[in-house]
Amino acid sequence: MIAGTANAAAALLRWYAESGVDEAVGTAPHDFFMVAHGQAAVRRPAPRAVPAPIAPAPQVSADEAVAAARALAGACARVEDLAAAVAAFDGCPLKAGARTTVFADGVFGASLLVIGEAPGKDEDQAGKPFVGRAGQLLDRMLAAIGRSRRENTLISNVIFWRPPGNRTPAQAEIEVCKPFVERLIELTAPKAVMLAGGVPTQALLGLGGIMRARGAWREIELASGARVPALPVFHPAFLLRQPAHKRLAWRDLQSLAARLTTD
Repeated sequence: MIAGTANAAAALLRWYAESGVDEAVGTAPHDFFMVAHGQAAVRRPAPRAVPAPIAPAPQVSADEAVAAARALAGACARVEDLAAAVAAFDGCPLKAGARTTVFADGVFGASLLVIGEAPGKDEDQAGKPFVGRAGQLLDRMLAAIGRSRRENTLISNVIFWRPPGNRTPAQAEIEVCKPFVERLIELTAPKAVMLAGGVPTQALLGLGGIMRARGAWREIELASGARVPALPVFHPAFLLRQPAHKRLAWRDLQSLAARLTTD
């Protein structure tokens, strides 16, 4: 009997909610708009103010967003300025659905810059790149060649906000973030860039297919004309799914270590 009463009450509450009832004003129902004969008049409650409709934000085209990102990035003289510019930038639609802006983690000006794809759930919550299972594997990979985000490595992504459902970033999203990524490379001037996965490899080198691209040194050509050595490698998340490829990843790490130790 008690369970039946509780179920009936829950059903009644759902019916109230679906009908638009959102406030209780008494323990018994009362019609404030009718005055019973012979009773004191009941003051009709003042109608609630209806907020004025908010005008939709003006639509910005993809080209305009890219141009704005390029102008903002170019005006940044320090990495700290660039981080602030990215956090304030509203030209990427992904920002509206993300919890935080995930810019970078590690040592600014380190000789090694790691660039991944985009934040996932863990990164979106922490506000730092590569902090989930893939990030833990990345830390172990870096440690194997004497590298650490706490001492001599900087880590970032080509996208600064989590895509819904951790989907692959769209090309338009990559393009609007790219000016900030390239400016990060310019300002930090790393000796080498490790491109973790196919998305950053395609975004910064124009190469598709990480299986073919990995392990071969190439150069990122920046808008300033500077060229920075870059090595595409498997993304740690891929290695978690395909551990048999770790032998190739170790070969790439050795190549990276050798490049970083040469003058």
